[in-house]
Amino acid sequence: MIGEIIAIGDELTSGRIANTTSVFAARQLFLAGHEIYAMHTIGDTPKLIGEALKRAINRVDFVIVTGGLGSTTDDLTNEAVADALDRPATLNKALLEKIRSQLQGGTTQLRGLEKLAWLPEGAEVLNADERMAGYMLVHESTPVFFLPGVPFQARKLLVDYVLPIISSWTENSGKHILMRLYKTVGLPEYAINQRLSRIEADNQVNLGYYPVDSEVHVSLTVANQDGGVTEELFTRTDQKIRQALGRHLYGTDQETLAGVVGKILRKNALMLSVAESCTGGLISSQITKVAGSSSWFNGGVVAYSNHVKEIMLDVEHQLLVDHGAVSGQVAQAMAVNLARRTGSEVAISVTGIAGPGGGSAEKPVGTVYIGLFMNNEVSDTLYTFAGSREEIQAITSQTALNSVRLALLT
Repeated sequence: MIGEIIAIGDELTSGRIANTTSVFAARQLFLAGHEIYAMHTIGDTPKLIGEALKRAINRVDFVIVTGGLGSTTDDLTNEAVADALDRPATLNKALLEKIRSQLQGGTTQLRGLEKLAWLPEGAEVLNADERMAGYMLVHESTPVFFLPGVPFQARKLLVDYVLPIISSWTENSGKHILMRLYKTVGLPEYAINQRLSRIEADNQVNLGYYPVDSEVHVSLTVANQDGGVTEELFTRTDQKIRQALGRHLYGTDQETLAGVVGKILRKNALMLSVAESCTGGLISSQITKVAGSSSWFNGGVVAYSNHVKEIMLDVEHQLLVDHGAVSGQVAQAMAVNLARRTGSEVAISVTGIAGPGGGSAEKPVGTVYIGLFMNNEVSDTLYTFAGSREEIQAITSQTALNSVRLALLT
């Protein structure tokens, strides 16, 4: 299905707050096989809200609106919807009673929050147990979802209620859609495009290419009225994509590189440790975002200065003097000494120059050494990355994790 996202709030249009909710919603919808026709960010102006809403309803299969549902005077979404769609505000008594039951203050507080219970005619509350319940309207056969502007509230309602409703709407439409997102690392977008060009020539499938930081993601969408045809074509194309991408493909859909590395480590009963210099803890941060990572990750050390490299990772002072902190010799020492200290079977280390300063003719900005200890052997690899400081740190982090993945698969 094709949808549109409208984010409402002066705090968004002024740049005071980043619009992360729309990005999250678009990504979740994309992963569920839906297409986003347009995304808008508009201020708390009833006329603009009404115009954007009516325009969206006339051209897409579903609409998601976030923001403007609160109890303050600048929360004007409900009033704008009631006026634009000719749906007078109606008191939702069940929602009002829920608000009353949660109050500990007096009638003054109730008067302020009673606004939350006045919804456009025909609104169906998504979850009355939430303080910001959210609601759905079906207008001219188009479902329109209204979610709060608070990111964690909107995300919960989207995942728990909106996505399942849209999915059932798709099933009732009679069209069968299958979608998968392939995640790659180590190949530029044009190279991936070349590998998949023959598959892309089949007009029965749709491929999309999406650079995401240091990765490239590829989407596959197959749609047909015949469910059997859709599934057979999807399976056949999936096999072709996997074969074409080879070892550069590390996972699909919601999988992360750190999560995939963790699965392999856990399967082989191995523990990992990380020694970081130029990435400043970014690798460890990615790892610990994975639930259950304690079963395969011992920990990490951010050894930014030479002094800390010496006292925490036992890197010999003379080694630093002779070769410099950014060197293969130091990367190896960081990895092997951390493995010894933590008792890990696998250890990865990174040391480099992220910039924008600090480079030289011999070691320009972007010079990075990655050390790897595994199977009681240690090695190092030299890389030369380009980009901003943040970009170099990101690609170093992903390359280090991918080095572990590839070594484990060997």
